[in-house]
Amino acid sequence: MACVVSWNCRGFRSKVCHIKDLIYEVHPVCIALQETYLKPADIAKIKRYSLVRKDNENESGRASGGVALLVSHDTPSSVVTLHTNLQAVAVRVMLSNLVAVCTLYLSPSTSVNDRDLDRLVDELPTPFIIIGDFNGHSPVWGSKNTNTRGRQIEEFVNTHSLCLLNNGEDTYFYQRSRTFYSLDLALCTPSLAPYFNFRVGVDLRDSDHFPIFLDCVNVGSNDAQRPTRYLFHRADWTNFTLRALITRNMVEGENLNEVVNLVTKTIISAADASIPKSGLSFPKNRKPWRNKYCTDTNCDQRRAWNVFRRHPTSANQIAFQRAKSIARWARRKSERGHWIKFVSGINSSVTAKDMWENVRRACGIYPEKRISCLRKNGQEVRNISEMVDVLAEAFASICSASNYTEPFLTHKNRMERIKLRFQTTKHLSYNTDLTIFELHTALSVIKHTSPGPDEVTYSMLQHLSEHSLLNILYMLNHIWKEHVFLDCWKHAFIIPIPKPGK
Repeated sequence: MACVVSWNCRGFRSKVCHIKDLIYEVHPVCIALQETYLKPADIAKIKRYSLVRKDNENESGRASGGVALLVSHDTPSSVVTLHTNLQAVAVRVMLSNLVAVCTLYLSPSTSVNDRDLDRLVDELPTPFIIIGDFNGHSPVWGSKNTNTRGRQIEEFVNTHSLCLLNNGEDTYFYQRSRTFYSLDLALCTPSLAPYFNFRVGVDLRDSDHFPIFLDCVNVGSNDAQRPTRYLFHRADWTNFTLRALITRNMVEGENLNEVVNLVTKTIISAADASIPKSGLSFPKNRKPWRNKYCTDTNCDQRRAWNVFRRHPTSANQIAFQRAKSIARWARRKSERGHWIKFVSGINSSVTAKDMWENVRRACGIYPEKRISCLRKNGQEVRNISEMVDVLAEAFASICSASNYTEPFLTHKNRMERIKLRFQTTKHLSYNTDLTIFELHTALSVIKHTSPGPDEVTYSMLQHLSEHSLLNILYMLNHIWKEHVFLDCWKHAFIIPIPKPGK
């Protein structure tokens, strides 16, 4: 899992599509960007990510340098206020624990004061990660030579006992000389070093810097799994009907709880043998405009880049530039074509629900799949089992009788002590046994809603044999006449639905 991504994008607005691709591919918690080329008046945003930025202008008033941090709305975070002259911003995010992530850009044409670097470390809450484009050369992180900036960074790392996460891979490509350098660094406090792996991307994405990734390791997975569901469009209903045989002996037991459990087990066993199930992982958010031609041109671009990277000749460079241009053209054409098709398809017969779902997909907005964190007594709770307990305690507290006023509680207790006196006779129609005609009628008009904890759906009941339905009807009438409230009816699913962006 790539928790943190850093990339010198060489222009935020011109690289928005590539930033979205990074989000789509690795779903990072945090993206650190350098050389954003934004002015204070420029609007910059990415759906489902909050943006913290620091813009920079040169003497002529043009945007120069600049840094930004994108933080996922699915992860709790807070901005760290920095009082530094450096191009740096920081946030605290919940990774394996609360970590401060700082993106830093050190321009190669501007000298850096050692005091500014020291002050930056003093302002960052520990533990922290400093990641970005340092523009320094040193054999310590894979360069062939050392420059003044490199020696300054070495001294900075040693002074503050920081750990360098780089693995020696090159992160920068100088197109004129067709050579590679290592300029992008990831530094952290010693306590974090064992928990991250450093790797470099293989695609420049229209920049001259490769994205770098910090992957979390040795951390227990807390990813929620999607509940499996039956894929009824692929069901073998003939096999199901033969297997889901409910006999009279099964429903004539005296303990109705055991009878219902046996019938449920028989139906579910038949369903498991006849109906495929979906997987546990959540489906990937598909890009609606992406087609086979886009995929093929992207593959051609990466293939040309790999050839050029291994053999940096002029001919290979021209081939790579051509493949990149074709891939960019294919993407833009597909995006435009999809949007025209979508707009042309809006008419009076399209429901508001379908229209807005398509709008959200086109904008890259998808619903949240899980609750990543809850807060209890000021503390962050991230473990799934602990979050379940927190939700259960909250629901129990809300539904507790202690929320009622004293007069209402007095009235409630008094009324509950009064015995119900309901006089009726057995010959009335609503007191007679249910008939098979009524059962068939009910099954013919029902909607296919989600099942309860027993996982028995209406579709399964509709495909039972007539013999099995008669025996289930016998069981239902027995429950009705014995006035039994089954144990399985006392359990239900509670599904918490978070507010968007919370």
